[in-house]
Amino acid sequence: MSENKQGHQIIFRFYSDVFEREMVETLWAQEVDAAQGLYKIDSIPYYVPLIATEDIVRAKYDSMEEGLLYQETVTPSGNSTIQVIRQNEHTPLLEIRKKFAQLGCVSVEVNADFFVLEVPLTINYAVVKELLDDLEAGEEIEFAEPSLSDVHREQTSS
Repeated sequence: MSENKQGHQIIFRFYSDVFEREMVETLWAQEVDAAQGLYKIDSIPYYVPLIATEDIVRAKYDSMEEGLLYQETVTPSGNSTIQVIRQNEHTPLLEIRKKFAQLGCVSVEVNADFFVLEVPLTINYAVVKELLDDLEAGEEIEFAEPSLSDVHREQTSS
């Protein structure tokens, strides 16, 4: 393993079903093994599906992109990424985010009505999902699960 702790940016190209178009998002990552092109994702994806923080991915330099281009996920972290859109403008976004923070989930505000929630592998997703469902039923939010880990999926499949 490399001791290089310098951050790298990895370019992700993907088709978004939500936006119905090709999209590009760049995520920060830490080098794991330069010779094999392995990196650990170090930022919460806003739009990229099926990627979460701490996933180990393979990326290689692409001269057309002038940067590292995502190739594949080598080892999923077990973390999940949930996209949340506020539906009721009278409820402060920060208030909603704090409810998830109390459950151990970090979030990043993308804009005034949209944030992305990271659910760590160690958190029981059934508890988080119950809060998401309650807020959605109360028309406070809508949410999507673009990167729900197998562990978290199993916690809500009963």
